Amino acid sequence: MNFRCAIFDLDGVLVDTAKYHYLAWKELARQLGFEFLPEQNERLKGVSRMTSLNILLETGGLQNRFSEEEKERMAAKKNARYIEYVSQMEESELLAGAKELLQQLKTRGIKTALGSASKNAPLILNNVGIAPLFDVIVDGNRISTAKPNPEVFTLGADMLRIPYSSCLVFEDSEAGLQAAKRAGMYAIGIGNEKNLPSADIVYPCLKEFETDRYFPVKQD
Repeated sequence: MNFRCAIFDLDGVLVDTAKYHYLAWKELARQLGFEFLPEQNERLKGVSRMTSLNILLETGGLQNRFSEEEKERMAAKKNARYIEYVSQMEESELLAGAKELLQQLKTRGIKTALGSASKNAPLILNNVGIAPLFDVIVDGNRISTAKPNPEVFTLGADMLRIPYSSCLVFEDSEAGLQAAKRAGMYAIGIGNEKNLPSADIVYPCLKEFETDRYFPVKQD
Protein backbone atom coordinates (compact mmCIF):
# COMPACT_ATOMS: atom_id res chain seq x y z
CA MET A 1 0.00 0.00 0.00
CA ASN A 2 1.36 3.39 -0.99
CA PHE A 3 -0.96 6.05 0.37
CA ARG A 4 0.11 9.69 0.31
CA CYS A 5 -2.95 11.35 1.79
CA ALA A 6 -5.39 10.70 4.64
CA ILE A 7 -8.84 12.29 4.40
CA PHE A 8 -10.97 12.43 7.54
CA ASP A 9 -14.66 12.87 8.07
CA LEU A 10 -15.37 14.94 11.18
CA ASP A 11 -18.49 13.78 13.04
CA GLY A 12 -18.04 10.34 14.56
CA VAL A 13 -14.43 10.00 13.42
CA LEU A 14 -12.49 12.82 15.06
CA VAL A 15 -15.09 14.19 17.46
CA ASP A 16 -18.48 13.07 18.72
CA THR A 17 -20.52 16.00 17.45
CA ALA A 18 -23.15 13.53 16.26
CA LYS A 19 -24.72 13.64 19.72
CA TYR A 20 -25.16 17.41 19.43
CA HIS A 21 -26.64 17.10 15.95
CA TYR A 22 -29.12 14.57 17.33
CA LEU A 23 -30.10 16.74 20.29
CA ALA A 24 -30.70 19.73 18.02
CA TRP A 25 -32.74 17.70 15.49
CA LYS A 26 -34.69 16.07 18.32
CA GLU A 27 -35.63 19.49 19.72
CA LEU A 28 -36.84 20.59 16.29
CA ALA A 29 -38.88 17.40 15.88
CA ARG A 30 -40.57 17.95 19.23
CA GLN A 31 -41.47 21.48 18.20
CA LEU A 32 -43.04 19.99 15.08
CA GLY A 33 -45.04 17.53 17.16
CA PHE A 34 -43.24 14.21 16.93
CA GLU A 35 -40.42 12.23 18.57
CA PHE A 36 -37.19 11.62 16.67
CA LEU A 37 -35.49 8.43 17.84
CA PRO A 38 -31.76 7.55 17.89
CA GLU A 39 -32.22 4.74 15.37
CA GLN A 40 -33.96 7.15 12.98
CA ASN A 41 -31.04 9.53 13.37
CA GLU A 42 -28.73 6.95 11.75
CA ARG A 43 -30.06 8.03 8.34
CA LEU A 44 -28.73 11.55 8.91
CA LYS A 45 -25.09 10.54 9.25
CA GLY A 46 -22.84 11.91 6.53
CA VAL A 47 -25.47 13.89 4.64
CA SER A 48 -26.04 17.64 4.25
CA ARG A 49 -28.12 19.83 6.53
CA MET A 50 -31.03 20.23 4.10
CA THR A 51 -31.04 16.54 3.22
CA SER A 52 -31.09 15.80 6.95
CA LEU A 53 -34.05 18.13 7.41
CA ASN A 54 -35.96 16.43 4.60
CA ILE A 55 -35.30 13.02 6.18
CA LEU A 56 -36.50 14.38 9.54
CA LEU A 57 -39.71 15.72 8.00
CA GLU A 58 -40.27 12.46 6.16
CA THR A 59 -39.87 10.59 9.46
CA GLY A 60 -42.61 12.75 10.96
CA GLY A 61 -44.86 12.46 7.91
CA LEU A 62 -44.43 16.18 7.17
CA GLN A 63 -42.32 16.08 4.01
CA ASN A 64 -44.83 17.95 1.82
CA ARG A 65 -46.13 20.52 4.30
CA PHE A 66 -43.48 23.22 4.17
CA SER A 67 -42.15 25.60 1.55
CA GLU A 68 -38.45 25.82 0.77
CA GLU A 69 -38.33 29.14 2.61
CA GLU A 70 -39.85 27.55 5.71
CA LYS A 71 -37.38 24.68 5.48
CA GLU A 72 -34.49 27.12 5.31
CA ARG A 73 -35.72 28.77 8.49
CA MET A 74 -36.05 25.43 10.26
CA ALA A 75 -32.57 24.35 9.19
CA ALA A 76 -31.13 27.66 10.39
CA LYS A 77 -32.91 27.28 13.73
CA LYS A 78 -31.54 23.77 14.18
CA ASN A 79 -28.05 24.93 13.24
CA ALA A 80 -28.16 27.82 15.72
CA ARG A 81 -29.00 25.35 18.48
CA TYR A 82 -26.24 23.02 17.33
CA ILE A 83 -23.69 25.86 17.36
CA GLU A 84 -24.65 26.62 20.95
CA TYR A 85 -23.63 23.07 21.81
CA VAL A 86 -20.38 22.85 19.81
CA SER A 87 -19.21 26.32 20.86
CA GLN A 88 -18.56 24.79 24.26
CA MET A 89 -16.40 21.95 22.90
CA GLU A 90 -12.76 21.55 23.91
CA GLU A 91 -9.85 19.19 23.26
CA SER A 92 -11.14 16.65 25.79
CA GLU A 93 -13.95 15.85 23.36
CA LEU A 94 -11.62 14.49 20.68
CA LEU A 95 -12.25 10.80 20.10
CA ALA A 96 -9.63 8.26 21.17
CA GLY A 97 -6.52 8.33 19.02
CA ALA A 98 -7.58 11.26 16.81
CA LYS A 99 -4.91 13.81 17.69
CA GLU A 100 -2.19 11.19 18.03
CA LEU A 101 -2.89 9.80 14.54
CA LEU A 102 -2.89 13.24 12.94
CA GLN A 103 0.42 14.03 14.61
CA GLN A 104 1.91 10.72 13.43
CA LEU A 105 0.86 11.41 9.86
CA LYS A 106 2.45 14.86 9.96
CA THR A 107 5.69 13.34 11.24
CA ARG A 108 5.67 10.82 8.38
CA GLY A 109 5.09 13.47 5.72
CA ILE A 110 1.55 12.32 4.88
CA LYS A 111 -0.84 15.00 3.66
CA THR A 112 -4.05 15.38 5.66
CA ALA A 113 -7.43 16.71 4.59
CA LEU A 114 -10.81 17.13 6.22
CA GLY A 115 -13.79 16.04 4.13
CA SER A 116 -16.97 16.91 6.01
CA ALA A 117 -20.49 18.01 5.09
CA SER A 118 -20.54 20.17 8.23
CA LYS A 119 -20.54 23.92 7.64
CA ASN A 120 -19.34 24.34 11.22
CA ALA A 121 -16.18 22.28 10.77
CA PRO A 122 -13.71 25.22 11.15
CA LEU A 123 -15.34 26.24 14.45
CA ILE A 124 -15.14 22.69 15.80
CA LEU A 125 -11.55 22.07 14.64
CA ASN A 126 -10.38 25.29 16.27
CA ASN A 127 -12.23 24.58 19.52
CA VAL A 128 -10.68 21.12 19.90
CA GLY A 129 -7.24 22.33 18.83
CA ILE A 130 -6.51 20.26 15.71
CA ALA A 131 -7.06 22.76 12.88
CA PRO A 132 -3.27 23.23 12.34
CA LEU A 133 -2.87 19.49 11.75
CA PHE A 134 -4.74 19.66 8.42
CA ASP A 135 -3.23 20.68 5.10
CA VAL A 136 -6.64 21.42 3.59
CA ILE A 137 -10.17 21.67 4.97
CA VAL A 138 -13.15 20.90 2.75
CA ASP A 139 -16.48 21.44 4.49
CA GLY A 140 -20.11 22.13 3.67
CA ASN A 141 -19.30 25.70 2.69
CA ARG A 142 -17.13 24.54 -0.22
CA ILE A 143 -19.18 21.78 -1.83
CA SER A 144 -22.40 21.70 -3.82
CA THR A 145 -23.28 18.00 -3.53
CA ALA A 146 -23.51 15.82 -0.45
CA LYS A 147 -22.24 12.31 0.17
CA PRO A 148 -22.52 9.69 -1.33
CA ASN A 149 -21.35 12.05 -4.09
CA PRO A 150 -17.54 12.02 -3.75
CA GLU A 151 -17.02 15.79 -4.24
CA VAL A 152 -16.07 16.44 -0.60
CA PHE A 153 -13.18 13.97 -0.96
CA THR A 154 -12.11 14.60 -4.54
CA LEU A 155 -11.89 18.35 -3.94
CA GLY A 156 -9.46 17.80 -1.06
CA ALA A 157 -7.31 15.46 -3.16
CA ASP A 158 -7.37 17.92 -6.07
CA MET A 159 -6.27 20.77 -3.80
CA LEU A 160 -3.33 18.63 -2.65
CA ARG A 161 -2.64 17.40 -6.19
CA ILE A 162 -2.69 13.79 -5.09
CA PRO A 163 -4.22 10.99 -7.21
CA TYR A 164 -7.43 9.57 -5.79
CA SER A 165 -5.97 6.07 -5.71
CA SER A 166 -3.29 7.34 -3.30
CA CYS A 167 -5.89 8.63 -0.82
CA LEU A 168 -7.22 6.82 2.23
CA VAL A 169 -10.55 7.97 3.73
CA PHE A 170 -11.71 7.59 7.34
CA GLU A 171 -15.52 7.52 7.61
CA ASP A 172 -18.18 6.46 10.11
CA SER A 173 -21.14 6.60 7.72
CA GLU A 174 -22.18 4.31 4.89
CA ALA A 175 -22.88 7.34 2.67
CA GLY A 176 -19.33 8.58 3.25
CA LEU A 177 -17.81 5.19 2.52
CA GLN A 178 -19.78 4.97 -0.71
CA ALA A 179 -18.46 8.41 -1.65
CA ALA A 180 -14.89 7.28 -1.03
CA LYS A 181 -15.34 4.16 -3.15
CA ARG A 182 -16.93 6.16 -5.98
CA ALA A 183 -13.82 8.34 -5.98
CA GLY A 184 -11.57 5.29 -6.23
CA MET A 185 -10.17 5.86 -2.74
CA TYR A 186 -9.45 3.29 -0.03
CA ALA A 187 -12.30 3.40 2.49
CA ILE A 188 -11.71 2.77 6.19
CA GLY A 189 -14.83 2.49 8.31
CA ILE A 190 -14.79 3.69 11.90
CA GLY A 191 -17.41 2.09 14.10
CA ASN A 192 -19.53 -1.04 13.88
CA GLU A 193 -18.77 -3.31 10.93
CA LYS A 194 -22.40 -4.30 10.36
CA ASN A 195 -23.35 -0.67 9.73
CA LEU A 196 -20.50 -0.07 7.25
CA PRO A 197 -20.77 -2.63 4.44
CA SER A 198 -18.93 -0.49 1.87
CA ALA A 199 -15.73 -0.24 3.92
CA ASP A 200 -12.56 -1.94 2.74
CA ILE A 201 -11.80 -2.55 6.42
CA VAL A 202 -13.38 -1.40 9.70
CA TYR A 203 -11.75 -0.28 12.95
CA PRO A 204 -13.76 0.49 16.10
CA CYS A 205 -11.92 3.80 16.55
CA LEU A 206 -8.85 5.67 15.32
CA LYS A 207 -6.88 4.45 18.33
CA GLU A 208 -7.05 0.92 16.88
CA PHE A 209 -5.89 1.98 13.40
CA GLU A 210 -2.70 0.21 12.25
CA THR A 211 -0.71 3.23 11.09
CA ASP A 212 2.39 1.30 10.03
CA ARG A 213 0.33 -0.95 7.77
CA TYR A 214 -0.84 1.94 5.60
CA PHE A 215 1.74 4.68 6.19
CA PRO A 216 5.08 3.00 6.97
CA VAL A 217 7.93 5.05 8.38
CA LYS A 218 10.34 6.01 5.62
CA GLN A 219 13.72 4.36 5.95
CA ASP A 220 16.86 6.45 5.48
